[in-house]
Amino acid sequence: MAAPARSLVLWVPDWPVAALAREEGTPPGEEGAVAIVAGNLVVACSAAARADGVRRGMKRRDAQARCPALRVVAADDARDNRLFLPLVSRVEQLAPGVQIVRAGLCALRARGPARYYEGEERAAQVLRAALGEAGVADVRAGVADGPFTAERAARAATTARDPVRVVAAGAAAAFLAPLPATVLADAADTGAEIVHLLARLGVHTLGEFAALEVERVAARLGPVGERLHALADGLDSRVVQPRTPPAELHAEIAFDPPLEIAEQVGFALRRTADAFIARLDDQRLVCTELRVALTGDRGEHGERVWLHPGSFDTAAVIDRVRWQLAEDDALASGVALVRLEPAAVEQASHHAPRLAGFGSGPDERVHHALSRVQAMLGHRGVLTPTLGGGRWLAEREVLVPWGDRVVLARERGRPWPGSLPSPLPATVYRPERAAAVVDVDGETVGVDERGILSAVPHQLTVEGRRLGVTSWAGPWPVIEREWDAARRRIAHRFQIVDARQSAWLLVCEAGVWSVEGRYD
Repeated sequence: MAAPARSLVLWVPDWPVAALAREEGTPPGEEGAVAIVAGNLVVACSAAARADGVRRGMKRRDAQARCPALRVVAADDARDNRLFLPLVSRVEQLAPGVQIVRAGLCALRARGPARYYEGEERAAQVLRAALGEAGVADVRAGVADGPFTAERAARAATTARDPVRVVAAGAAAAFLAPLPATVLADAADTGAEIVHLLARLGVHTLGEFAALEVERVAARLGPVGERLHALADGLDSRVVQPRTPPAELHAEIAFDPPLEIAEQVGFALRRTADAFIARLDDQRLVCTELRVALTGDRGEHGERVWLHPGSFDTAAVIDRVRWQLAEDDALASGVALVRLEPAAVEQASHHAPRLAGFGSGPDERVHHALSRVQAMLGHRGVLTPTLGGGRWLAEREVLVPWGDRVVLARERGRPWPGSLPSPLPATVYRPERAAAVVDVDGETVGVDERGILSAVPHQLTVEGRRLGVTSWAGPWPVIEREWDAARRRIAHRFQIVDARQSAWLLVCEAGVWSVEGRYD
């Protein structure tokens, strides 16, 4: 069997935590007690959280019990990968041929960098320094025979004393021997099952596993077990598979001196936006999600992802930058840098304009008309309604700017006790309008704690008009946060039809009447 190829692995510990800190602009080491959770289990945690006893694999509830100040954040693979790619590109500038194993971990063949930088350890130190200049405080490196052993070497390194661990050629088996067999759990799809079986057989270290006869391992555990046996013996037959770096599709422009007015930024950005769209055209791509990053003169940073109902052109790119400047309060000084980056692209053939008379229907005309109106009035100048969750109509009616993805603060599918069933009023008042409901003697109608009316509704006053009540239904109680004295709300809904046959949805809360909606 051929000797495993020398491999160099770069590992950023707790990368999901580091990626979150980079996205939020938090300096390394100052993120506090943070735990990244997926499936109710901790998948990564900060040093401050570990100091309080939080560990990977721990249940969320147990982690919060050990660290009451723990900040729990949902895992986001897209964020982890997106923020790791610029670091990989930085490594590729010094040593091409990088394979991304997963976010926070990459491997490359050690032979080329070792020759260029005069030694494997020196090459690893150069690459670590490059990532350190990019703002990554903790980077470990490992060099060994095969990617598996190199990864274990990187994980065995320590930041302060020995951040680079080099395992000499031919010494992989001796290095791996004392390691626990549990490190094989992630090396194959059924690795966890095999590790569990090995523990039951009394095999607890890689050295003990490697000492078993390979024929007996293959007969008992099959091809996967045979492969894991080779890894435990330091015979990793895999080679690093370098990625093909994608085309650079981003564009950026710096302003010196910084610009203070949004219109000036939009005018100066036109040529850069043209180049950005042209670069996509050269790759036969269109941008459907655009990431705009703004940097202020004082170092402030604002970033946002914009969506488009179709695909971005130059005018649409400039509009989004202007809208972001108008809506984003992150920049307290002039704009020093604008970066445009496609967050999502599609094949241009999927967005080719249709021939006249062959399918260019009303949807396309509506899209162009609304986009033009939005360009004149601003981002929130054109809103489209959608139905959200909640008990009150104002909560359920969600207005979304044209082209934006619908993000509901309250999920519609959840149970909402006290919410109004269909059909819903066509007109929703924001805020609710004042009203008055009186009985035949002119006294205000009320509802007691048991939901019983003080009298029969006789007259309704709304929008300055006094209207007779011909029919009514209710009350239907709506109770929110009854356990919270500060935020509790107890109200009763009524449907009332006036003498003009207009139907109203009214709310009586603590003896005060208001109009929530009207059935048109």
